[in-house]
Amino acid sequence: MRFEEWVKSVSGEITGDSLWKMEAYRLALFAADLGWRDVTKLTGDRRTLDIASQLYRALGSIEANISEGYSRGSGRDRARFYEYALGSARESRGWYYKGRHVLGKAVAAHRLRLVTQIVRLLLAMVPDQRTFGSLLKEDSPAYQADQDQAKLESPLKSAERAWLLQDAPMS
Repeated sequence: MRFEEWVKSVSGEITGDSLWKMEAYRLALFAADLGWRDVTKLTGDRRTLDIASQLYRALGSIEANISEGYSRGSGRDRARFYEYALGSARESRGWYYKGRHVLGKAVAAHRLRLVTQIVRLLLAMVPDQRTFGSLLKEDSPAYQADQDQAKLESPLKSAERAWLLQDAPMS
């Protein structure tokens, strides 16, 4: 599945929300959709039933906490929910590692890298929101938010980012 193809399938009610502009949110939603198929494969093996359940909850929690945090009024509140999302992303990575024997090498490698990209973005977002929350109380110049947004851009090299988003192996 290509990321661009997946984007076309996402409802306008979701893509029309300002939250859609956040890369971490888009990738988390994409990861959850990919996870649906991965979990289906994991449930086919009795040894990985618990992994499947935990993985799907953790993947869904990433997007849910990013959404919740984005909707909060203060930087401190946003940071707290982004930390929850970070914990869920790291948890998802662990479940993918444990399920690699059933999912296969290509799928597991892709998902580990995709979730690691989400972790990287969240690691930049948490301290940024803590700082942003305190900046709102000052008469700071408007360009500060634009500089902060640059920190949220993908830290991956373009070739690696393209690999993650072009051909997501399906289980």
